[in-house]
Amino acid sequence: MNHAQKPLVVALMGPTASGKTAAALQVAARIDCEIISVDSALVYRGMDVGTAKPTPDELRRVPHHLIDIIDPTQAYSVMQFRQATLELVADITARGKLALMVGGTMLYFKALKDGPDALPVADAAVRAALDAEAALIGTPGMHAKLALI
Repeated sequence: MNHAQKPLVVALMGPTASGKTAAALQVAARIDCEIISVDSALVYRGMDVGTAKPTPDELRRVPHHLIDIIDPTQAYSVMQFRQATLELVADITARGKLALMVGGTMLYFKALKDGPDALPVADAAVRAALDAEAALIGTPGMHAKLALI
């Protein structure tokens, strides 16, 4: 997509509990928009403590996306976030609304702005070996091995 084809979006970025949700709701009261969460913790169902997740009332006041979409036992990558967000932005703007991105996960914002980094794909065999080793030596043992690096 070249620069001329990119839809207009607005981003509110900042640390947890800095007032982003309140500011986003004030914007939404004046502009027809939908909020896309740019927070790596809010995608998980049940992660309500320590995340400043919008309240049920706040979620009802304006459409929100990418909140409570997966279980904590599931993996969710920056690339999954990027793809979902690009699709949401296209859909929201096609309906004549503003996409308002709100959050503090800067890696997610970077992936949207700059595209994907050239990172290797996760290796399931390596993960399985590490999980097996962790089962044998426990978290303290794994931490001790990591501290040697």
